[in-house]
Amino acid sequence: MTEEIQKKLQKEVEMITNVQKEYHKAVSQKQQLDSQLNENKAVKEELLLLKKDAEVYKLIGPVLVKQDLEEAKQNVAKRMEFITKEIKRTDGHISALENKQEALQENVNKLRNDMGKLKVKA
Repeated sequence: MTEEIQKKLQKEVEMITNVQKEYHKAVSQKQQLDSQLNENKAVKEELLLLKKDAEVYKLIGPVLVKQDLEEAKQNVAKRMEFITKEIKRTDGHISALENKQEALQENVNKLRNDMGKLKVKA
């Protein structure tokens, strides 16, 4: 009986470790997305300061290519929209991982209590 509980406990602890790794990866991804969103906000603000006849260039590989100002504004807006959606999706994933981690931690605590009860009986 004690061996079964120990095996279950070990399995739960491994699961918690895996969930924690995934959680840290998701948090890192969210930070990266936040950074990208802030960069794009800065670009949008700079584009809004330009006059309609201003020349805008886009870096494609090692080459600067001339781009229409309105097209550049639309591209930045689309990119910001996409990043915002990704942030929301990542937030949902992080929340799910937090819930999963809490449930696993509760299981571990229960198993530890069960083991303690068995040791007291023995």
